[in-house]
Amino acid sequence: MKSFIKHTGLVVPMDRNDVDTDQIIPKQFLKRIERTGFGIFAFYDWRYQDATLTPNPDFELNKPEYQGATILLTRKNFGCGSSREHAPWALDDFGFRVILASGFADIFYNNCFKNGLLPICLSEEVIDELFRREAANRPFNLTVDLERGVISDEKENWTIPFEIDASRKYRLIQGLDDIGLTLQNEIKITEYEKSHGMI
Repeated sequence: MKSFIKHTGLVVPMDRNDVDTDQIIPKQFLKRIERTGFGIFAFYDWRYQDATLTPNPDFELNKPEYQGATILLTRKNFGCGSSREHAPWALDDFGFRVILASGFADIFYNNCFKNGLLPICLSEEVIDELFRREAANRPFNLTVDLERGVISDEKENWTIPFEIDASRKYRLIQGLDDIGLTLQNEIKITEYEKSHGMI
């Protein structure tokens, strides 16, 4: 898993509440067994006009000024719906590293940390301010410093503190998914297996 320490990127606004996992990655694309290749199908029903993948010019992510965006700014209850881990896979494969919202569905939130994405929950007032700043300062870039717990607009000398659970923060900074975390104890596991005749 990719580690996350500090990231600077272009912000794309998705001014919507209750974006569910079936919009993030529709069910017909869940047949793949790899974690990669889902980015092209992210937000499929909003992003394309038809099955030929003709871009919808009105959709946020298709607008020229947001190409290459790596920070998604959105509203409350992002990632609601079914508990598919493919949703963070699709967002990661699309190129996002950070999601800023006023609320996340619990399972989606947990899955983000297991896949190298940083979801940051901020108050509705702060999210409103970020939408205002993005609209007034395009292109709008932010720096997210996970070690310090600070989001900053370096052009305007403006910062926002945020908090992440210490264990999740450690895992992201170290780039450890569940398997990587377990393998930190590989020597002890091997010793245990040897002492119990398992290997």
